[in-house]
Amino acid sequence: MEVTAQMVKDLRSQTGAGIMDCKEALREKNGDLEEAVRYLREKGLSSAAKKAGREASDGLVENLIASDGRTGVLVEVNCETDFVAKTDDFRGLVSQVAQHVTDNGADSLPPNPGGEPVQELLTQVIAKLGENMLVPRAERYQVPDGQAGRVVSYIHPGGAIGVMVELRCGSEGIAGSPAFGEIAKDIAMHIAASNPHYLRSDLVPETVLESERAILIAQSKDSGKPENIIAKMVEGRINKYLKEISLMDQPFVKDPDQTIQALLSAKSKELGEDLEIARFTRFQRGESAGRGEAE
Repeated sequence: MEVTAQMVKDLRSQTGAGIMDCKEALREKNGDLEEAVRYLREKGLSSAAKKAGREASDGLVENLIASDGRTGVLVEVNCETDFVAKTDDFRGLVSQVAQHVTDNGADSLPPNPGGEPVQELLTQVIAKLGENMLVPRAERYQVPDGQAGRVVSYIHPGGAIGVMVELRCGSEGIAGSPAFGEIAKDIAMHIAASNPHYLRSDLVPETVLESERAILIAQSKDSGKPENIIAKMVEGRINKYLKEISLMDQPFVKDPDQTIQALLSAKSKELGEDLEIARFTRFQRGESAGRGEAE
């Protein structure tokens, strides 16, 4: 059966596959469009399986914030090269993944139950663009019912770093104000730049502190100082370390003379309501997630 240009066009519109792949599928299936679609999907699965072992460390971090500002998601989607990360097909994939997480939650990514639609999308785009791709992580925030606040996100140009913050206050009137939104955005940008690991110093696990303490003691053993002096030096460095990794203790990047805690206190006084950072997530492309929560 002769494969016409219209047949190829129809198949491409359904699958997004390349012209030559569509022609091959239609020839193999004697012009049967439905069977050609199945053929391309099976071919895509095979192609994806072959590429699954290849490193995918490039890609994009992206967000999707609801129009009312009370729900937001942050996702990371990886591919192999910067070239593919800039294509419309890959960006479209990222947008669809963000929408899926918005609708179904961060636990609905492959290989978890509910992740099948995302896996099918990945398979299709892998087959089309020829690179391994994966969705390593995502987060969805929603301001609880009865609470006033907003979810705000910041994506660094190029999509290498993304931050999402849930900031709460006492009333929806303040939560919806430009001043509140500006504060939340400033905090998100600060997190992108300063990379805090925890919201407050009292939330840092003891295991983390013990590990850091052991490293500092080992580094100080050759100093020749008495053990009691070394102990004091180590505790001083631990206190400094806590301030470096705890958001509330970090100097605000726009005004290093005040900490984030001091900034929140000042803005709370200006707005007449207590402002509270409930949680934050920071994704840096190719690295483990940084998260901080109030509890």
